[in-house]
Amino acid sequence: MTDQILLVINPGSTSTKVAIFKNEELIKEKTLRHDIHELKPFKTIIDQIDFRKEMIERFLTSAGYELSDIDVFVGRGGMMKPLKGGTYLITEEMVDDLSSMKYGAHASALGSIIAHDFAKTYRKPAYTVNPVVVDEFDEISRISGLKQIERKSIFHALNQKAIALRFAQSINKKYEDINVIVVHLGGGISVGLHKRGRVIDVNNALGGDGPFSPERTGTIPTYPLVDICYSGIYNKEEVKKMLVGKGGIASYLDTNDARIVEERINNGDMEAKLIFDAMAYNVVKEIGAKYFAAKGDIDGIILTGGIAYSKYFTNQIKAYVEPIMPLTVYPGEDEMQALVEGAMRVIKGLEKPQSY
Repeated sequence: MTDQILLVINPGSTSTKVAIFKNEELIKEKTLRHDIHELKPFKTIIDQIDFRKEMIERFLTSAGYELSDIDVFVGRGGMMKPLKGGTYLITEEMVDDLSSMKYGAHASALGSIIAHDFAKTYRKPAYTVNPVVVDEFDEISRISGLKQIERKSIFHALNQKAIALRFAQSINKKYEDINVIVVHLGGGISVGLHKRGRVIDVNNALGGDGPFSPERTGTIPTYPLVDICYSGIYNKEEVKKMLVGKGGIASYLDTNDARIVEERINNGDMEAKLIFDAMAYNVVKEIGAKYFAAKGDIDGIILTGGIAYSKYFTNQIKAYVEPIMPLTVYPGEDEMQALVEGAMRVIKGLEKPQSY
């Protein structure tokens, strides 16, 4: 196989992470920041496409590359129809679904749309890997308790799958042969039960259920929520923002930055300690639920994501869990590497591309 030059595009709400790889080796990486005032003229996320494309092209030029030098384009996946895990060739149908925002709006959609636009111009392939809508649920996991509402699989699939694969390799096993619980600790928190290569149950980390996080409520009492909705004080969008964006730690401590919370704890702030400890406690309860859902047949429990850098927070969880099973901690979320590795598995013929 000849060497491949890959451009990886991972947009967030106020930034675009871009990287150039030679096969799996990183050549150049940068986070392009987007000031809120720069984004203000755009009514929708989709309206930002040309703005972000121009910034990506400037990054390439500064790194000594042109779009025509790229062999493979890889973009982060957004809100689309439920999919099996794996690497997908980005198609017109996928781009149409992302552009219409029929399944929801999130900046990550721009990754696949822009990758497809570039690839189409230069007649090169474009891939996305384990988007947030990966759905491998067992049917029993879909039942919510109310017929009108089905539990949905929306979580940090890209990082969770990559970390589970890394863990499997560390114990000299295949991902398809192990059972693990992976906990992604970030702005949202997802706790997934990976069984023989499938995530058969996971909390919906975006306006769904599970532990509260720095900015999301997770599972909350339903009757009081109904009262808030019908109080006449808030409109629909304000309630949604209360649940995702201004919920969790942000609602108690007026910050969604776990580092600031830990600094406050170190300075003797007992309220900050209570809320941070409560978030860890909620994570532990979700780990316990997944452990018993697997009947205790678990090869490992893994903590990952940005908050996994916090020894204070991970030690809180260890105090509950490690008397039963040791924890493995992979701090951070190396999404760019995970996107590249997924694309390269297809390029090398180790994995077949999934069909959208």
